[in-house]
Amino acid sequence: MEARPKHFDMVRKLKATGNFIVGGAILNEAGTMCGSSLIVQFETEDDLQEWLKQEPYLLHKVWDRVDVKPFRVADV
Repeated sequence: MEARPKHFDMVRKLKATGNFIVGGAILNEAGTMCGSSLIVQFETEDDLQEWLKQEPYLLHKVWDRVDVKPFRVADV
C-alpha cells in the first residue's frame, strides 16, 4: 500500500503525456483483486524501459513480474 500513491502519480503522468491507454485490477471469481493490467504506449523501447526503471510497483516489488506484449489499439 505504501507504493500505491506513487504508482497512481506515475500513471497520472503517463496519462497526461498520452502514454497511458487503460489499466486496472484483474479480479478473481470472488471479486477480489488478484493482479493488474496496464496498457501503455511509448514511442521507443528505450522510453518503455525508462518508465519501467521508475515504476513504483516494480521498485517496491508489488509487481513481481511484468509481461510486455505488443498491442495495437483498434481504430473503431
